[in-house]
Amino acid sequence: MGKFKIKPISNWLITLFLAVYFALALNLSVYKELAEIFSQLDEVSIGFIISIPIFFIAVFNLLFNILSWPYFTKPFFILLIIISSMISYATYQYHVIFDRDMMANFFETNSKEMDPYMNPFVLGWICLFGVLPSLILALLPIKKEHTVWRLLVKKIASIVVSIVVILLVAAFYYQNYVSVGRNHSVLKRLIVPTYFVNGLTGYLKENYFTKPMPYRYIGEDAQYNPAQFGAATQSAKPTLMVLVVGETARAQNYHYHGYPRDTNPYTAPLKPIYFQTVTSCGTATAVSVPCMFSNMTRKNFNRKRADNQDNALDILKRAGIDILWKENDGGDKNVAKNVPIIKLDNNKKDRLCNGESCLDEGLLEQLPQQINGMKGHRLVVLHIMGSHGPSYYLRYPQNMAYFKPNCLRSDIENCSQEELVNTFDNTIRYTDWVLADVIKTLKGFEKQYNTVMLYLSDHGESLGEDDLYLHGMVYSLAPEYQTHVPMLLWMSPGYTKEQKLNEQCLRQRAKQDSYSQDFIFHSLLSAMNVATSAYDKQLDIFAPCRH
Repeated sequence: MGKFKIKPISNWLITLFLAVYFALALNLSVYKELAEIFSQLDEVSIGFIISIPIFFIAVFNLLFNILSWPYFTKPFFILLIIISSMISYATYQYHVIFDRDMMANFFETNSKEMDPYMNPFVLGWICLFGVLPSLILALLPIKKEHTVWRLLVKKIASIVVSIVVILLVAAFYYQNYVSVGRNHSVLKRLIVPTYFVNGLTGYLKENYFTKPMPYRYIGEDAQYNPAQFGAATQSAKPTLMVLVVGETARAQNYHYHGYPRDTNPYTAPLKPIYFQTVTSCGTATAVSVPCMFSNMTRKNFNRKRADNQDNALDILKRAGIDILWKENDGGDKNVAKNVPIIKLDNNKKDRLCNGESCLDEGLLEQLPQQINGMKGHRLVVLHIMGSHGPSYYLRYPQNMAYFKPNCLRSDIENCSQEELVNTFDNTIRYTDWVLADVIKTLKGFEKQYNTVMLYLSDHGESLGEDDLYLHGMVYSLAPEYQTHVPMLLWMSPGYTKEQKLNEQCLRQRAKQDSYSQDFIFHSLLSAMNVATSAYDKQLDIFAPCRH
């Protein structure tokens, strides 16, 4: 028996096969979303439904014909298929959208943070939808055309047919496409590979292929001046502030916010001020953390500009405030570039670290000694792991698993809703324990310092509501679960007296007023009595309640 041989396939036919595969297999999330949309409509044209995959095939065939050329087709599309299979899993299972901000978050996430995402279900999906078709493509022989003109003629013919199909679909169902597209703009953001390629090219262009932005100094006139804020001008005690920047905590699961579960039992006896309505600057750490420390608001925030100008820490440092950043969440996102940083070693394996991540209480070790090693007025930033998913169960010690049963796995879509919520609530409860310990530490320093703690999360999290998981949704489309964050403030009696703050006023405003991360930059300056022309009183949470 002779060897089995596959007859070489024309380049245009390979391209058509790729278009069909991307249209039907790698865009299941689009059809999933469409099914949900159509289920809510009174009537849908069957012809319109049938036309959708045909339209996708025609569009992809047109685009891929432009990209597929001899010696380039296989390596390019093998890489594209594998990457697209990863993207398709995230969009299908978690409804994650890969825009430019998400790309920034992805590139700035360390390998340890990525490990929980690589579970057996993810690997199985990638093998089935990425590796297997890539192997088939690699083994298929592509027919070599005798002349370039022959290749071009076939390509042009294939492109013309695609254009004709697109025009025919538009002729019959243009209004349907426009109606669904305008009312459900999320659809275009789910299309693989066009949207993530657009986000990737935007990120690469902005960060690597544009002219370097000149560094901008802000608040060069900054100086410690308590009189500017109506605070006492002479004090025997310096200010000690701890700012805790959380990760992935959402306000809806806070007992302070009206959540029926007791997720805040540790800080409750210490009576912090809880701010009812606080919105994040973004839905991912790479946006929210740089944004909250910058003088830009959410509406005009630009990450590249933020990286190339002074932030709140730089201005405070210029005014003589001693600053320390302690890190347990994969990086400071270039915020602490000019101040000392202490990072927890997540490669360790001990009672607090498992070789991949560490519990947040590790940030509390040596904290009193580190505070004593600082000088003058002090600000310590604790960047905690908080409720970072999808491995929520790794964010707290199992002896603090108060709500059970837990979801003890990273492929959270395979846990029950009860298990998932239990596990997430345990992370909130453990963070509350960490915050209570910070406050107790500050209480121990009250004789030496006027102490204050501010906590807020960078963004929220979806836990399966409307079939959404995790975070990173485009802000304009994101549910409140991803943008409504908790914020707590605790002040010692010495601090409120020194700053001439009316605590009852702050409590009342925290209940009735709306805030955002736009307030953090200016509130930090105010909290540490640093006067500068960069300060905006309208965005200071303390200003309305100073005597």
